[in-house]
Parts: sequence; structure tokens; C-alpha cells
Amino acid sequence: MKTYEAGNITLQRVREYVWEIPREGEMNVPARVLASESLLEEISDDKTLEQLKNTTHLPGIQKYAVCMPDGHQGYGFPVGGVAGIDSENGCISPGAVGYDINCGVRLLKTNLRYEDVRGREEELVDALFDAIPSGLGGGGVFEGTRGDIEAILEDGMEWALEQGYAVPDDLEHCEDEGKRPEADAGAVSQKAKDRGKEQVGSLGSGNHFLEVQRVTDIFREDVAAEFGLREDQIVVLIHCGSRGLGHQVCTDYLREIEQTHQGLLNRLPDKELAAAPAGSQLAEEYYGAMCAAINFAWVNRQLIMHRTREVFEDVFDRSWEEMEMELLYDVAHNIAKKEVHEINGEDQELYVHRKGATRAFPAGRPELPPAYADVGQPILIPGSMGAGSYVLRGGEQSLAETFGSTAHGAGRLMSRTEAKNTYWGEDVQDELRDQQHVYVKANSGATVAEEAPGVYKDVDEVVNVSDALGIGDKVARTYPVCNIKG
Repeated sequence: MKTYEAGNITLQRVREYVWEIPREGEMNVPARVLASESLLEEISDDKTLEQLKNTTHLPGIQKYAVCMPDGHQGYGFPVGGVAGIDSENGCISPGAVGYDINCGVRLLKTNLRYEDVRGREEELVDALFDAIPSGLGGGGVFEGTRGDIEAILEDGMEWALEQGYAVPDDLEHCEDEGKRPEADAGAVSQKAKDRGKEQVGSLGSGNHFLEVQRVTDIFREDVAAEFGLREDQIVVLIHCGSRGLGHQVCTDYLREIEQTHQGLLNRLPDKELAAAPAGSQLAEEYYGAMCAAINFAWVNRQLIMHRTREVFEDVFDRSWEEMEMELLYDVAHNIAKKEVHEINGEDQELYVHRKGATRAFPAGRPELPPAYADVGQPILIPGSMGAGSYVLRGGEQSLAETFGSTAHGAGRLMSRTEAKNTYWGEDVQDELRDQQHVYVKANSGATVAEEAPGVYKDVDEVVNVSDALGIGDKVARTYPVCNIKG
């Protein structure tokens, strides 16, 4: 059997693209990495494998801990990590969800072609940047009262529909129809609500963005037709999460769990994996607060999409309905959800933790909206500003291999500090514009440097691994036209 040595960790090759860290010591299950050898080299450059191995110590974890091909070091739990944990006898871990609860992506379709935008990129990127709040701190499309925030936390996209920021079709094309019914606004601290009050409808900073793209490749004609995608079509990808509210929810519960469940914490190899035992008061409260933050993030992306429709109306002088600006799908990639999966031949309810991983359900799974019940769930995989992004659909092997999950992006190669020391933001902008006809606008050159194309793994290789394993099937590829960042 072929092995791969990464420091003091030995991985065994199960089959092509599947590597396993065998169970030993106090590990409850083995750990698996889904990667090509070149991606595995990059994954083993930091603490990703050590963090993945640590994850297997969480009580109630089933089958194996999994790292996607875009995996990299995170807070306790690796980014690109997936863990299915028994919802009755296991635990739930805020660190295995992440600080930006329901960071996710949505893709907005149009009937515009690339030729309709060519020559107007600067006008469009300027209009989008002026209209859509971005960067650190406050400022959003909507500034509400405390009552508004409570309603957003409880009702998610239903609130946006009632307020005129959405149409019914938007809800029908969002994961969970844009509402987690288990949401409990009462479990969200006032500090978190106050942080979110002025940030509804804002991109934030870091790797969050809004990108106008053109469809360059179609890989599965039948699925692309069901998704409403065709070559040379203009689409808009929006990537952001729950802003300061979600960060505060994670912070609040990590601190409480560390204090209340010290006994469990002492049994874990990393305190950043702090977890609340299933059935405990804190587990229930965190789940309710996390679901509320999930709802907030869906509304956040919805309001950005609403404003995007308005900008396109102004720039192209026609209604968004005429331009057929319809939501393809919205997917979350920092989340823990109660889902039923087959374990040892029997259905079992799990807390499926996906941190920097995307749900990838195949056709027939009951959670899918009617539009995609027979074709499979759309999956959105952003690349860097200088590379393509991808639309996939849930693969037939995803439930057996990854608890119905796949990658969430290209995955970072460099830290933000290293990126800023390597790249100069203005140079990156100039090169993208002059050499690749990609127009980027951001609040600072530092933000552009942090997100330079060279900072990321090869998204093509990440997606090819997913496709080869049958966990997420390639449908279409897109390429940037213009991009705004915080």
C-alpha cells in the first residue's frame, strides 16, 4: 500500500485521491483527506492534518473526519473539514463551524451576454462598488431596529420577502428556502444583535466579494440546461456571511462552553475544538443561535442581490425581470445541521459540521427544492480573481463518501500577512485589468494583495478531484469580468 509521510503523520492511500490517517490512540475514527498528490503536498504544509486528526477525538464522531481537496489550517478544525457527529450521544462544536456562520455563496443568472458588458466593465464595477456596502465595520443596505433584527434572525428570507427585498422564486432557490426553523433569536446576545443591526446587506472584508462573471465552459449540457446556464452568459457570484453578528455568536458560545464543559474540553487535544455535549442546555442554545445567524446571513446575501438587481437596472436601462436576473442557488459553507445519514446500514441523525465545505446532495434527497429534485443540488465553487469559478451538482457518491459534501473554493496557500509581503495591491489590479480584462475595485490595495490569484490553490485541480470522486460533478465554469471587495 502506498503511503505519504507528512512530518509525524503517515497517510495510507485507500484509492486514487483518497488518503487515510489510520485510527490510533484516542482517535474515535480514522481521518480521510480527499486530494491529488500535489494538493496533498500543499495541505501538509501547515497544521491541517494535525487539526484533522484532532477532530477525530470529538465524542460521537461517525465513520471518519474528512478534509476536502481545498483544505487548509483553520481555528481548531481545519477549513475544508467535515464531521458527522451523533446528535444524541455526541456533541456540537462552534469551532467546527467557524466564526463566520453561514459564510456562503449565491449565483445570480442573467440573460445578458459578455458582449453586452464588454467595454462597460469600469462603469459597472464603479456602480456596484458605490451601491453595495463593503469593508470593515458598519453600514449596510438596510439599517433596522432591534425588532427588525429579531425578525430577521427568526424568519430569514421570509422577512426579506415580506419587506419587498425578495420574490417567492428567490426563496425556492435557496438552501432550506432561506430559513432555519430551529432559529432562536433569544439565544443570540444583545451584543451580537447590535453588531448586526447596521450590517444587513454588506459584503464585509477579507475574502468576501461580489463578482460579475461570464460562463466560459459547459461540461454537462443536460444539467446546465436544467440550471439555466449557457456559454457566454453573464452571471453574478456573491460571497459573504453573517458579518459581526455571526462572529459574536461564535465568540459568546466558545467562551461559555469552555467554562461550562471543562471536563470534555480537557479530553480534547485542542481547546479550540471546545464542544457542548449533545442534549445539554448549551448545545441546544448554540444550535438555536447558530441557526438564527444562518438566517441573518441568508438575508444579508439577499439584500446584496436586491441592490445588485437595482444597479443592473440603472446601468443597462431595463428592469431586472427583463434581464431575467434569477437566483440559481444559495449554498452555505460554514454550518452544522441536523441531517439523517446512513451509518452501518441504519439511518442516524447527525450534527453534520461543514467548515469551509459545501453541501452536495444528489438527486432524490428530500431537502432539495422541487426545481432540482431530479437533477441534484447546485454547488458553487469560487476560484480566485484571476481564475475561474465552477458550478457543480451534487454527486452520487457524496452521501457515502463525505456526508453529502464537497469543497467550497480554491483554498488558501498563503496567509494574509505573507500575501501582503509578496504582492502589491495596485500591481495586482493593473495586471488583472491589462492582461486578463478583469476589473477589480476594493477599499484598499492591501485587500487586493491578500486576495491575489497566487494566494490560492489551483481551483481546477480541486474541482477535478471532486468530479473524479463523484461527490460533486462539473457542470459549468465561469471567468471573472469585474469584482468588488471590502
